[in-house]
Amino acid sequence: MTDETEQIAAAHRQVGTRALETGPGRTVAIARTYDADIDDVWTACTDPGRLRRWFLPVSGDLRLGGRYHLEGNASGTIERCDPPNGFEATWEFGGDVSRIEVRLTPVSGERTRLELTHIAPDNEHWTEYGPGAAGVGWDIGLRALGVHLRGLEVPREEDWAATEEGVRFMALSSERWGEADIAGGTDPADARARARRTAAFYTAAPSGD
Repeated sequence: MTDETEQIAAAHRQVGTRALETGPGRTVAIARTYDADIDDVWTACTDPGRLRRWFLPVSGDLRLGGRYHLEGNASGTIERCDPPNGFEATWEFGGDVSRIEVRLTPVSGERTRLELTHIAPDNEHWTEYGPGAAGVGWDIGLRALGVHLRGLEVPREEDWAATEEGVRFMALSSERWGEADIAGGTDPADARARARRTAAFYTAAPSGD
């Protein structure tokens, strides 16, 4: 089993439905368990100095009710903060307002389970790409978090994504999100077509449509 296959297998993915204040929404949920205690994982996910080492540089007022900005990516408002158990925030990007919820749970042997749910609008973008549009990005992020928690340097995402390992990982992630899409009730042919389009977007490969 290759490392990217092991990394993909380490995550549990689920697709569902939940309303947003602005209308119908769809949920993209991913969970992984790390060999690190809950305080370490909490700090890795909330401390700006550590976030930039595995995710993105973040600025803003990082407290309950404060605004944050991820460099070159989303902004939002922190709406719940319960250290070290989790937080919730809006996720504002490309004109859409969605939500993220992060929950941390200690498990046996000083390990921690991280569950992330992204509630996105059920719009044309979802119809075109399905859960993988957000899900592959979160797969990449949680993989990088695992590397960081092992005390290793995380390469720049654009450098890693251009490697054979990165392309394989993103293709596998797209497939798994397609399977989660089917399990969530989407017609299998539609779900697989959306997964191919997602893989093409992330890997610049032909979608096959």
